[in-house]
Amino acid sequence: MTAAPVELEQGSFWDDTDELRARLAEPLPRIPPWFGYDALGSELFEQITELPTYYLTRCERALLERYCTDIAARLGCPRVAELGSGSAKKTRLLLEHCSAARPTTYLPIDVSREMLVLSAERMADLPGLTVTGLWGRYEAGLDRLRNDGDAPVAVLFLGANIGNTTADERSALLARIGATLRPGDALLLSADLVKPAAVFESCYNDPPGYDAFARFRLNHLDHLARRFGGSVALDAVHPAAHYDTAADVVDGRLWARRDQTVVLPGLDRTLELRRGDSVNVGFSAKFEPDRLRTDVARHGLRAEAEWVDDEHRYGLFLFRRD
Repeated sequence: MTAAPVELEQGSFWDDTDELRARLAEPLPRIPPWFGYDALGSELFEQITELPTYYLTRCERALLERYCTDIAARLGCPRVAELGSGSAKKTRLLLEHCSAARPTTYLPIDVSREMLVLSAERMADLPGLTVTGLWGRYEAGLDRLRNDGDAPVAVLFLGANIGNTTADERSALLARIGATLRPGDALLLSADLVKPAAVFESCYNDPPGYDAFARFRLNHLDHLARRFGGSVALDAVHPAAHYDTAADVVDGRLWARRDQTVVLPGLDRTLELRRGDSVNVGFSAKFEPDRLRTDVARHGLRAEAEWVDDEHRYGLFLFRRD
């Protein structure tokens, strides 16, 4: 059996200081979600996916296991790119079928170099598969796809990551995806569907005896301090998530237990936290299928197929560029 060739490229995501300054200056200061996925953050998120109350990963994997033959056949492209690939455990299910049908190039895109190496190793035994990982943000990966040949491509956006944005950011990202894809190219994305608030508040907070969510959220602030030469008292903030039923969004925050000034010399920014203040470290929007289809269709992508679990909790949605 021939191992999958593996290459690793670096994208142009490194100069993110202007964006960080802008987000921290918002009325509700925000540390962008991608900033939480350094090596430690990526490891902690893997622990989150195994929490007994975190159903998203299990739902998605079950759908892929049940429908991967049909999905892979419908994708039908020699290139498969993935935005925010992470460990790519679930993606392997699709790539097994894609590479069995035709020689396939897998293009995982992630801000964690460690996860890219891990995911490439995970695919190494698949014959007919070439892996070229791009170490960077979504924008760098999409730019690469836009400028790298004419072979049809299917873009995967799994893990319900479409929800980890504000409405404006989501629209801009979908526009960029729509502009990248050529007629016949595909987009497969997953989405967490609207449910009672209690389900989300249980899912997005640690159950008794666990701390993966707390450590993951705290790492956003700790990573900020480490990278930009500051210091932070992590015991002075409390991580928690709340579901906003009006907006259909889970809002993950760090709440200040006491006053704290976080000086970030490398960012030329000071973050003033007074008791009761909060910093957002992640949104997770939830969707009604009709609204999701409408949002994506605005960017030239036609809904082609979907696979939703029996409890109507979670769905995979396939779109095609006309």
